[in-house]
Amino acid sequence: MDGAVRAALLANNVRRKNAKKGLSFTVMCVGASGLGKSTFVNTLCESNVFPKKDTSSPEKAAVEKTVAITPVTVEMEEDGVKLSLTIIDTPGFGDNINNEASFADILTYIEKQYDDILAEESRIKRNPKFQDHRVHALLYFITPTGHSLRELDIEFMKKLGARVNVIPVIAKSDTMVPSELAAFKKRVMEDIANYKIPIYYFPYDDEEDDEETIEENNELRAMLPFAVVGSEEEVILNGRRVRCRQYPWGVVEGILKFFGSDFILIFLFSSHLHSLKEITDDDLYEKYRTEKLSREGAVDEDDDDEEQPAT
Repeated sequence: MDGAVRAALLANNVRRKNAKKGLSFTVMCVGASGLGKSTFVNTLCESNVFPKKDTSSPEKAAVEKTVAITPVTVEMEEDGVKLSLTIIDTPGFGDNINNEASFADILTYIEKQYDDILAEESRIKRNPKFQDHRVHALLYFITPTGHSLRELDIEFMKKLGARVNVIPVIAKSDTMVPSELAAFKKRVMEDIANYKIPIYYFPYDDEEDDEETIEENNELRAMLPFAVVGSEEEVILNGRRVRCRQYPWGVVEGILKFFGSDFILIFLFSSHLHSLKEITDDDLYEKYRTEKLSREGAVDEDDDDEEQPAT
């Protein structure tokens, strides 16, 4: 059988299994308050996944400054494949002068999912209904300052990049004209390179991957950090009901098509979903597992040495 035909058959078999069984995927959204994370998620899912918070009074606004990790699962379907998409919001992140606690809360949550997997793997009889809640991708929303990354951005992405696939996005990108946005993107990527910040850089193998995959991933690399904008407002334009942002000079139409699903659906409903899950399982989790078991082994050896009777 021809290699290309065999590959096509295998791909079809995987597609049929996925369509029947369904897929699960977990995305965490992190960024300072007011960057439109909840609005973006609601726009992407076309539903009120994260209701607007009531901050009509200073007292209520102040109360919601603590980090509250909030997972919500949405059932979606694309091209006949069912997807159980868990989206984790992190309201309150970056709102304090000292954000070390915010870093710790989010890192602890991510590592807790790894600990649950490790504990399940250690069981003699595993639970067939066990659910894997590991975070496969972290969308980090960057404030559209037009300058460069803030210290908060650098420190957070460096700390979390070793545990999760970090994907940087520029929030509220419609606040900048195209030339400003392009310049800001360039400075952000320069900072990421200079500070050696680990991000999901759409990896590929020159020897194993085909030209189409390599070309697609290079195009996506060139788009980083992704520019996003969301809107929950719907208006009638040319007889169609669309989500858009209205301005005195006109409207930003096609929010999902051009600013959201441009990259989100690429990795959610194609090979990048599997790539992100594979990296989470084979690289990030395995690294965490090795580090944790090594630490525990070192502790056990120290305990054994202490228990040895003196001669």
